[in-house]
Amino acid sequence: MRKRNKMKKKNKVSVAASAEEEEGNSSKTQRAAMGIDLKAGGKSKKTKRTAPKSNDIYLKLLVKLYRFLVRRTGSKFNAVILKRLFMSKVNKPPLSLSRLIKYTKGKEGKIAVVVGTITDDIRAYEVPPIKVTALRFTETARARIEKAGGECLTFDQLALRAPLGQNTVLLRGPKNAREAVKHFGPAPGVPHSHTKPYVRSKGRKFEKARGKRNSRGFRV
Repeated sequence: MRKRNKMKKKNKVSVAASAEEEEGNSSKTQRAAMGIDLKAGGKSKKTKRTAPKSNDIYLKLLVKLYRFLVRRTGSKFNAVILKRLFMSKVNKPPLSLSRLIKYTKGKEGKIAVVVGTITDDIRAYEVPPIKVTALRFTETARARIEKAGGECLTFDQLALRAPLGQNTVLLRGPKNAREAVKHFGPAPGVPHSHTKPYVRSKGRKFEKARGKRNSRGFRV
């Protein structure tokens, strides 16, 4: 009898211990599941634009059209056009007529595509017949292209002619040709700096002495 009672007690103790172990394991799994397990480096935040900030209704219609084309065709060309339509004005620099002629040389029959403005350049004397798609053309640039037998197309016309971007040349204007960019970089006056200083005027009294001439201490 005594042996039986001892066996029963042992069994009860082992059952209680196993129950406690199970509870401990479940609480550990709950603790592990709580919260967000971030990889080293913190939360990944994508800061690219997903829509244009402009309220231009025509631009919004183009975005709608190219979203559809990207979704239905899977064309990389259309994806690039859509991405550039989202961009700010600074990132959609104008392209001059002379550069357009230079970049389309030897690519006759292809459509030049610029997500930006085409501007006139009086230095370009002769204009060949070019097909160009752009967001905007200046009056004189449009007149000169059309007079030469070329075409000025819109992006909705391009979508009908080249829905996959076939037979096109994708171009961009010079992004760092702005006046503001000349002032970026190491401080003006620092050795080997070619940064343009912010000066009121370019007269005799403005930044013409020390640091600007060998005869006045040193020259940068």
